[in-house]
Amino acid sequence: MSQTFDRRAGDVGNIVLLEHINLTVPDLEVATAFYVTALGLTRDPYMDFGTFNTWVNAGETQFHLPRGDAQRWRGRIGLVVNDLSDIEAGLRFAKPALEGSKFDIDKTSDKHWQITCPWGNQLDVRTPGATGPSLGIHYATYPIPEGGAAGVARFYEQVIGSPVTVSEGRASVQMGRYQQLIFEETAGDIADYDGHHIAVYLSNFSGPHEQLLEAGRITEESDAHQYRFVEIFDPDSGETIIELEHEVRSLHHPMFNRPLINRNAGNGFFNFRAGREAFVPD
Repeated sequence: MSQTFDRRAGDVGNIVLLEHINLTVPDLEVATAFYVTALGLTRDPYMDFGTFNTWVNAGETQFHLPRGDAQRWRGRIGLVVNDLSDIEAGLRFAKPALEGSKFDIDKTSDKHWQITCPWGNQLDVRTPGATGPSLGIHYATYPIPEGGAAGVARFYEQVIGSPVTVSEGRASVQMGRYQQLIFEETAGDIADYDGHHIAVYLSNFSGPHEQLLEAGRITEESDAHQYRFVEIFDPDSGETIIELEHEVRSLHHPMFNRPLINRNAGNGFFNFRAGREAFVPD
């Protein structure tokens, strides 16, 4: 007997990977205490920016943290870690550096904690589920004005070439094998855009560029393998719905598929076991 499958479930779409979220921070020491010591993520050992930038590895994704005025992601960032108990242990060392900041933690369940970074960014931190890599940024939510979900869907489907599902005021954009960027309609105020950005890799790099250039929306022609845009607009009306800078890279970009080092945060000074320093997914 023949079987029936939803073949669309295997589609990836044009966005191959949401590689990093860039948020400027005023203090790299505090940022390191939060992202590396507390969350158990890994400072990129190869990209040394001295005292003005830090790249932090989370699976095959990253946080980029240049020094500057604190930027706020408007929604929530969904981060998967190996073990929440590693965060508990890391916080014992990071706590002095986080005191007096906006850091907060709500242990919603044994598999999901809501954590606020020292500058107010909201993270949904979870243990691995049934699909996707065991570490990394799996989703991010972003508020948009009421009525904007359909326009956002048209933008990502028609201009960028990514699958989108729309339901109850939410436009969920598929990014690669396991990631989503979720735009949620809200009747409330939306904070002014402060310049934070995401970086994505596109398999069809030139097609979206052609449409964005024709619409006058390209903001930076970075190099042969990268460009940027800020405005997410409805291609039917041309109306800008929300601002979120996209650093768009081709698959020929020299950093595409660069192996990222991830440490085993559970292998610390007091319980060290030789040969267990690197994180290896189950």
